[in-house]
Amino acid sequence: MSARNDMAANDDIWVVYDGECLLCNAFVLRYRIQQVVRQMHLIDARMPDPLVDEVRRAGLDLDSGMVVKLKGRFYHGADAINALAILGSDNTLFNRINRALFRRPQMARLIYPLLVQGRLLLLRILGRSPIGALPGLHDARSHDH
Repeated sequence: MSARNDMAANDDIWVVYDGECLLCNAFVLRYRIQQVVRQMHLIDARMPDPLVDEVRRAGLDLDSGMVVKLKGRFYHGADAINALAILGSDNTLFNRINRALFRRPQMARLIYPLLVQGRLLLLRILGRSPIGALPGLHDARSHDH
């Protein structure tokens, strides 16, 4: 078992997100997690990383949502933002707003698709490709299944 897998088994939280999305970056960099978890690790889904590979093997589409891994379990899209809201601290206004919006699963499922569409529009405006359209990633996915 690798050191990364050993760490994933503890109380750390792993967030796999689109590092080229300005909204995604702003969210993950500003978000604060309660002391329930030891540390939050941010993984750019556009960079090579064993956890990104694991997410793809699990069949989770990183263009339709970020992924949170906590205690060996994956949370994707609305479930991921809901998990972050539940674990979020109340220390900042940003966190209080996110907790209010996303701590209820129904609200997260209602609002999150709008965020995904906003992300895709922003990527298009900035001339950036979705994660699934990056060279080499399509081939890696087809070999995983």
